[in-house]
Amino acid sequence: MAKNRFSQGSGPTQRQLRVGELIRRTLSDVLNQGDIHDPDLNRMSITVSEVKTSPDLKIATAYVLPLGGKNRPEAIAALARNKSELRRALSKDTALKFTPDLRFVIDETFDRMDDTRELFAREEVQRDLDGEEE
Repeated sequence: MAKNRFSQGSGPTQRQLRVGELIRRTLSDVLNQGDIHDPDLNRMSITVSEVKTSPDLKIATAYVLPLGGKNRPEAIAALARNKSELRRALSKDTALKFTPDLRFVIDETFDRMDDTRELFAREEVQRDLDGEEE
């Protein structure tokens, strides 16, 4: 049974990674500069940590987090409400043949890092880690 590069086990292609990074940088710049005509969105400081694209590059999922991690639902709602204006800015600022449909998801990476730090700070984990060094 032959595996193609789009099968479940393979990761993203170089092209997907390159386009995802281009979209991430462009979205970050657009949001940072306040180019969108929505006062709610312009009041928020939103970090775009990663953009993953589908294999056909027609869908781009942006992983975002508002400053301080607060107002997550409002941030997603504001981004979704302005999706067409963000796509228009993307098409203007990038040389992509087709501008992908944008999806916005809260980036949970920072929460998982905090949980991991808390886990390593526990007394019983520290005891186990100290026991490995001996």
